[in-house]
Amino acid sequence: MEIIKNILLVIYVIVTFVLIVLTLIQTKDESGASSTITGSSTNNFYNQNKGRTKEGRMKKWTIILGVAFAVLAVALSIFYI
Repeated sequence: MEIIKNILLVIYVIVTFVLIVLTLIQTKDESGASSTITGSSTNNFYNQNKGRTKEGRMKKWTIILGVAFAVLAVALSIFYI
């Protein structure tokens, strides 16, 4: 049981570090509430294919690592009770 705890803890630390680095290197791509009020359209070729760009991949990996972070946090809390 200790081996599983240690493996999960190492994976948790790695996921946490990579998640921090990914969020720090991302650029802010949304205008926020101002684009909603002014009604700026985002229906162009770039925004429709944003998932294929480097920024799109980084955003996808940030979401995946965020979910992994939450799952590992719950798993570690269960193991350490």
